[in-house]
Amino acid sequence: MDDKTVLNRINDLVQEEHQLRTQVQSGQISSDDERTRLRELEEALDQCWDLLRRRRAARAAGADPDSVNAEPISEVEGYLQ
Repeated sequence: MDDKTVLNRINDLVQEEHQLRTQVQSGQISSDDERTRLRELEEALDQCWDLLRRRRAARAAGADPDSVNAEPISEVEGYLQ
């Protein structure tokens, strides 16, 4: 997955996040459904941002960014801030 594809995925996830907020405000979905899906979206976004940062770091270090793969969500969510 190249940087452009990762950025497109990030944009799609953010757009879905906005749609969820609109749907809950209009009563189309419940707050519980929104919270559940938002958590999934946030985890997917964290995974995408992590992949993009690691691809850029590989490129800056002279390595092949295409050799970098996405880490599992469980690992990305376990990073210390």
